[in-house]
Amino acid sequence: MIPIYTVEEARQSILRRDSALEPDVPAAVRDSLRRIFGADITPAAAVAQILADVRARGDDALLEWTRRIDGVALPGVVVDPAEIRAAPAALPPGLWDALCLAAGRIRAFHALQPVQSWTTDTLGGRLGQRVSPLGRVGVYVPGGTAPLPSSLLMSAIPAQVAGVAEIVVATPPGRDGRVPPVILAAAAAVGIETVYPLGGAQAVAALAFGTATIPRVDKIVGPGNLFVTLAKQQVFGLVGIDGLNGPTETVIIADETANPGWLAADLLAQAEHDPLATAILLTPSAALAVAVQAEVARQLEGLSRDRIIAVSLAGRGGIVVTADLAQAAALADDFAPEHLCLATREPRALAESLRQAGGLFFGEHSFEVLGDYVAGPSHTMPTGGTARFASPLNVLDFVRITSLIDLDAGTMAELAPAAALLAQAEGLTAHAAAAERRVRP
Repeated sequence: MIPIYTVEEARQSILRRDSALEPDVPAAVRDSLRRIFGADITPAAAVAQILADVRARGDDALLEWTRRIDGVALPGVVVDPAEIRAAPAALPPGLWDALCLAAGRIRAFHALQPVQSWTTDTLGGRLGQRVSPLGRVGVYVPGGTAPLPSSLLMSAIPAQVAGVAEIVVATPPGRDGRVPPVILAAAAAVGIETVYPLGGAQAVAALAFGTATIPRVDKIVGPGNLFVTLAKQQVFGLVGIDGLNGPTETVIIADETANPGWLAADLLAQAEHDPLATAILLTPSAALAVAVQAEVARQLEGLSRDRIIAVSLAGRGGIVVTADLAQAAALADDFAPEHLCLATREPRALAESLRQAGGLFFGEHSFEVLGDYVAGPSHTMPTGGTARFASPLNVLDFVRITSLIDLDAGTMAELAPAAALLAQAEGLTAHAAAAERRVRP
């Protein structure tokens, strides 16, 4: 059952932000860490130990940690490219076409993003920016309870559009030590030929540090569990990252015109990701709140991940009855969700008051599941309230910008005295001298 809250109750519970990197660690996770490491250890300390070991021992450490954590004895740390090429033929009917449809829309969307070098001569000489792609990018694709080929497409295609020379994938192996065919087929759909059957912190370590078999990358992108996120945090600086993505989240604002059955389906779809996923409905209609609550209970029966959904809805989900749509919008904007869906009579008008969300979904035909797979924008979006300052994964994540400074003699002579004065004010006399020497009679 999804609970119904007042606004004040929600502010003290589901709308309150906690750190995604300092969650309450479930007893099962604590027990697993104790079994693997032989002592009580925090997730951050466990990640630090894995990173240090992979950095020191390379491939041997990767194989050992995969055996200890995943219970899998890998024959090697690279998937045979022949498996990737053969994967599409192993898919159920229609799935390859769906992957290709999604890939085509994602590529077409990101190809429209304006990313280009520029120069100007209006400021004296020539100034500008040179935009160039990163050389090598590692895409982490979550596995665990379910393989996510969509995450491969959503991360790799913007990198390809940016012109990244080499893109590799790391993803957890199954119990048989092999990468699920649907992940390999997604790699084949976008022409990726290098896949590493590695998950967790050890995968991040391999991509960040490199080993005898795996060259290090310039940037690591893609969502993952707590251990992946902690590992990305700890290697940042040595390697770039896209962000520290926590559990996924959706907020829906709905009025009395919304379809309660559709809203319930959308909440259930969000909650099935993870026990820590957030699925929240904000509505001024008490009648709609009750109808959606009943629909959630009815539709939950028979879903394959019903236990995960139940935990998610009880702990992180809920329906909040607001005074009006304006209050619902203010609550949503303050929460700054990953996905913000507007199931109202006039969604575009409501959107004018909203500034902070990873993605805005207008109307009930633009439901969030389409964004997960085939709409076009990357589904890797800022979570945990980071939409206040962060953006969805896009082409700019895969380029570097170099400033171009090519001044002429006249502009130099005009600017140098001001530079010298500013340097003197900062106590940097060598800086001042370097400017003064250019213009001293």
